[in-house]
Amino acid sequence: MRSTLKLVVPFAVAALALGACGTKGGDTSSAGGSGGAAKAACDQKIGMFGALTGPNANLGIYIQNGVNLALDDYNKKHADCKVTLENYDSQGDPTQAPALAKKAIDDKKVVGIVGPAFSGESKAADPAFNEAGLVTITPSATNPKLADNGWKTFFRALGNDATQGPAASKYIKDTLKAAKPFVIDDASEYGKGLADIVRQDLGSAVVGNDTVQQKQTDFSASVTKVKASGADALFYGGYAPEAAPLVKQLRDAGWKGTFVAADGVKDQSFIDNAGPAAVGAIVTCPCVPADIAPAFASAYKAKYNQDPNTYSGEGYDAATILLDGIAAGKDRSSMIDFVKSYDKKGVTKQLKFDAKGESSDIKVFAYKVADGKFTSVGEIK
Repeated sequence: MRSTLKLVVPFAVAALALGACGTKGGDTSSAGGSGGAAKAACDQKIGMFGALTGPNANLGIYIQNGVNLALDDYNKKHADCKVTLENYDSQGDPTQAPALAKKAIDDKKVVGIVGPAFSGESKAADPAFNEAGLVTITPSATNPKLADNGWKTFFRALGNDATQGPAASKYIKDTLKAAKPFVIDDASEYGKGLADIVRQDLGSAVVGNDTVQQKQTDFSASVTKVKASGADALFYGGYAPEAAPLVKQLRDAGWKGTFVAADGVKDQSFIDNAGPAAVGAIVTCPCVPADIAPAFASAYKAKYNQDPNTYSGEGYDAATILLDGIAAGKDRSSMIDFVKSYDKKGVTKQLKFDAKGESSDIKVFAYKVADGKFTSVGEIK
């Protein structure tokens, strides 16, 4: 990876419609490249698995919006054979995931899942999905270890933290030129895993480490450690509900360094709850800026009266893969091979997976908080 930032040229999306391009695995006439067209069943569903209520609901809703837009596009073209969405609201809680997975598995009309959205709930639910042969395409769960379990049903529509972590470290070292970074994690499957990668990449430059807990509100002990260390940058591995009070308490205590976090913090609630303390914060994300796919962004804004947000495009792409499979006549059991062979340009990237279910097209972007929103400052190369 080079240490420069490069603004990305928008994809050509005039032929989206939104989602119809030349395909290999997505070719509805070839049933995933296996030969022989099949008629789509007309009572099938896809599932959306993630937080739709609770403190992390925004990220789930951003994804769900993308999924619903993909369904609208599909159902307009297949008005006589529509697909419906089944929501599985996990609240981002891994303890709820197994029961929700069973509910999805028991509904035989569900032929694929967009999600699970978070790494912890993915770890808890994906073994059951694998055993049942129900495909999952996560648009947002980034812990690298998820792909190491041999799950034949696991696919990830974005880069993982083995890419995001080094990109965040590179930004801290080469763009911020921080000499004394501090690292804090929230002890979650996602947050600790990502922070550990950053710790490893920053090496001996790290002047201090700390761990907090989800739902924690008083960060005075961590603030004391950060200030005492002389840190000029802080990387936080965790989610927005804790990041907002953490950065606010740091600023209130007079800390002047740069606050850096990752995709779990790229949530408007972070900006709203942290207020002025959020200004200047840097957030990395393997999610693409809205201007990369202007046709998608325009359709999204027309439907929701807002710009696409974190993982909205990835949610759209994940749903589109499953919907292309349904159009090709795939059922639950045949959807696995269809997704494995999928190769089509989506709104966020070329949608293609390697043998472990990882995306073959990976980009990580940096976003800066300014004027009450996250603004892309370019791809981290």
